[in-house]
Amino acid sequence: MLAGFAANLGRSLGRGWRVKRAIRLGLALLLLAGLLFGAQYALTRMALNAKAARGAVIDSFNGVAVYYNGGVNETHGRHLTADGYNLGLKYQCVEFVKRYYHARFGHRMADAYGHARAFFQPGLASGALNRQRGLLQFANGGSEPPRVEDILVFGPSLFNPYGHVAIVAEVNAHAVIVVQQNAGPLLTSREAFPYRRRGAQLWLADERVLGWLRLPPPAALASAPLALAPSSAAALSVTAR
Repeated sequence: MLAGFAANLGRSLGRGWRVKRAIRLGLALLLLAGLLFGAQYALTRMALNAKAARGAVIDSFNGVAVYYNGGVNETHGRHLTADGYNLGLKYQCVEFVKRYYHARFGHRMADAYGHARAFFQPGLASGALNRQRGLLQFANGGSEPPRVEDILVFGPSLFNPYGHVAIVAEVNAHAVIVVQQNAGPLLTSREAFPYRRRGAQLWLADERVLGWLRLPPPAALASAPLALAPSSAAALSVTAR
C-alpha cells in the first residue's frame, strides 16, 4: 500500500513539475515575443539618420524628389494633388512612385489607395493590363526584363507586411538599380538587385520581387485584355461552376 502511494505521489509530482516547466517556458516565450515586438515597433518609428530631417530631400530622379521619412512606419499626413488625387502618405514608398508617375506622365491610378503589395495583381498574365493601376504588369521570372522607369513591386516580408515599391533607375548587364523612398533604416535611396537568366526567363534574385509595372501605350489602355494566367483562369472556371 505504501509502495503504491509513493508511486502515485511520484507520478503526481512529475506531472506537476512538467506543468510548471511548461508554464515557465510559455511565459518566457511571451516575454521574448513582447520584447521583439516592442523593439520592432520602436525601431520602425525612430529616425536613425541623424543627418537628415523628416521631409528632407535625400535624392531625386528625373527631377522628382525622394524625401526622408524617418522611421519606416512613420507617416506625415496624406499627400493630395491640387484637384484631390491621392498620391499616398508622406513620405512612404507608395507616395514616391505615384508622385513620380503623376509628375512624369500625368498618370493616375484607377485605384488610388492600397499598400505597396496591392500594386501587383495575382493571377494576371504577364504583360496584361492591370486595370486597377492602369499599367502593364510583368511577373518576375518571365521573358520581359524591367526597363528604366518601371515600378518594381515587392511582396510582404516578416517585418514588413505592407510590401514595397520603387522606380527602376538603371538596368545594366548584371543588376537592376532602383531609386526608392522609405526603404528602411539600413538602406539608401538607391539599391541594386542582381538578376540571372534561365533560357528566355529573367529572375531578379530577391525573392520578394513579385514583378514590375510599366506605362502602356495609349491604345493599350482601351484594348488590352484583362487576362488571367492559365492556372488562375482554370481555377476561376471551376469556382464558377
